[in-house]
Amino acid sequence: MQINIENTALTDVEIIFALYEDAIAYQKEVGNNHWLGFEPALIAQEIDEHRHYKICADNNIVGTFCITFSDPVIWQDSSDVAAIYIHRIATSHLFRGYNVLGHIVNWAKVFAKTNKLFSIRMDTGGGNNRLINYYIKNGFTFIGETSITYAPELPAHYHGGTFALLEIVV
Repeated sequence: MQINIENTALTDVEIIFALYEDAIAYQKEVGNNHWLGFEPALIAQEIDEHRHYKICADNNIVGTFCITFSDPVIWQDSSDVAAIYIHRIATSHLFRGYNVLGHIVNWAKVFAKTNKLFSIRMDTGGGNNRLINYYIKNGFTFIGETSITYAPELPAHYHGGTFALLEIVV
């Protein structure tokens, strides 16, 4: 199976939202911390800025994620650290167990080195030990948990709670 990571196109949006809905259903099934959906305008902006990616296996979209280069609401030191921040990884239920995250991590390491970034960072809901341990298994170090003050530019699931911070130093 050939896996590629490519920029998402506007023509992929229907599939991307299906992946998000699939991920939300799975999140509800395995825990009580789940995404609350995403605004189409946010996804369109990320696509336009070339920060939204699709994961393709044999030319089928099987996953998605987006990136930023700063995340000051969640990572308060982000203006001081040259990093890539990975958000909203969603994988088709048909491809869970194929370690799609490992492909994302390998892609992110190359991306970081090519763009002179020194770390790969991500966050997830605090207390989600199953997911945190999966990220650790894929090379991330658990930094700790943080609480944030919600900002309107964030997706709705960032209202309240704590968030686990994870990082790979490249």
